[in-house]
Amino acid sequence: MLAYRHAFHAGNHADVLKHLVLVQVLQYMNQKPRPYTLIDTHAGAGAYSLGSAEARKKGEAELGIHRVLAHKARHKPPEAVERYLELLQAFNPGGGLGRYPGSPEIARMLLREDDPLMLYELHPTDVESLARHQIDRRLTRVHRADGFAAPRAHLPPPSRRAVLVMDPSYETRGDYPKVLAAVRETLQRFPETVILVWYPQVQRVEAAELPRRLKSAIEALGKAGAGGKPLGWLHARLTVQAPDAQGFGLAGSGVFLVNPPWTLHEALKTSLPWLAAALAQTDTPSYVLDHRAV
Repeated sequence: MLAYRHAFHAGNHADVLKHLVLVQVLQYMNQKPRPYTLIDTHAGAGAYSLGSAEARKKGEAELGIHRVLAHKARHKPPEAVERYLELLQAFNPGGGLGRYPGSPEIARMLLREDDPLMLYELHPTDVESLARHQIDRRLTRVHRADGFAAPRAHLPPPSRRAVLVMDPSYETRGDYPKVLAAVRETLQRFPETVILVWYPQVQRVEAAELPRRLKSAIEALGKAGAGGKPLGWLHARLTVQAPDAQGFGLAGSGVFLVNPPWTLHEALKTSLPWLAAALAQTDTPSYVLDHRAV
């Protein structure tokens, strides 16, 4: 299944939530000097032109990151939103927002020289783009391979610190059980891994059930944590638009983290309501924020 191209969706409301959280995770990981390995299972092309024919076809950035920037002009953003927007500005040094960074480019900007970056992508054109963007980074490896197999290839890492980012397209229902299986395998191999799973809020039972199934899985695997301690988790979801007349469409999206930074819950307490207001395409935007600290 190679039909999905993120170029059509770059900078949409789902990217805003996912990348704001990713920035928070990586900045937290950078507070300790020991290197960590970042594994991105579905890396895409790495970076996207918002002026391209693909991006303009659906105009999703206009309803995503551009709404955030317009809202910022009227309402001071929380600190976590500011950090995310500063990164976008650094990615566009000429001003404006002509390009949008995918998670591999966000990683390239934030990782230190000694932090390995493992990028997985199956689409042949996107793999080529990914390799071009990352060619100057010594510890980046681009793999044209199934990203769901990445945990067994790289965990546990030599430095005993790792972040796993998993955001498949979910074009088919088969992606949902694959995500769950990959999370289980990751925690069995290296329970200390910080895991970030993104998922779409769409009219599918599998999407609605995924957060609950992830919670159940980490409850069952909790004793695999260091010293037999339970594993912490955080779930955040942002709903900003209504489904269409047939009940379809991306109403919002969510992120589920295992072993989240202890600072993330506080950051999202202020960021989620601000983003809900900024991105709302309905009179009743909403958000969910739930977590278990350890």
